[in-house]
Amino acid sequence: MTKVLLASDANWVIDEVSAALSDPGTELKILRAGLEVRPAVSLSKPDLVILDLQIGNMGGIATCLDLRLESEVGRLPYVPVLILLDREADLYLAQQAKADGWLVKPIDAFRLKMAAVKLLSGEKMSAASEAPKIVSDGAPPVEEASDSDIEVASSP
Repeated sequence: MTKVLLASDANWVIDEVSAALSDPGTELKILRAGLEVRPAVSLSKPDLVILDLQIGNMGGIATCLDLRLESEVGRLPYVPVLILLDREADLYLAQQAKADGWLVKPIDAFRLKMAAVKLLSGEKMSAASEAPKIVSDGAPPVEEASDSDIEVASSP
């Protein structure tokens, strides 16, 4: 049985994650406060922790940092952490908190399931592999300019 711990105080996030990870081999425990995560990890020893970026009293970044610091000094086992980000710019914070993976909301059930499988198998997500893909809007492609293509006009 795979144990997953989700910390979020947003009902829609809880519903989306529950739906994406609902299968007979997964047990999902839901917490509504970041401060509850460390004791829950200590007691239940989950296989994966999923943190919403914004949790009322202690957000996902602070909670992830707390888990990493406790793990580094040997007070908690190392547990992979997936953070649900609000925007692409939050990726830097997730990396600094030593999160193993991240997804930008809105949550796509397939991407969430694949990220969970990847982290549970011991892989980490990299910024390059998770970079947003640019989707063509039908306009012709624009070539990138190199330094040799740039001309500097001199003033008279």
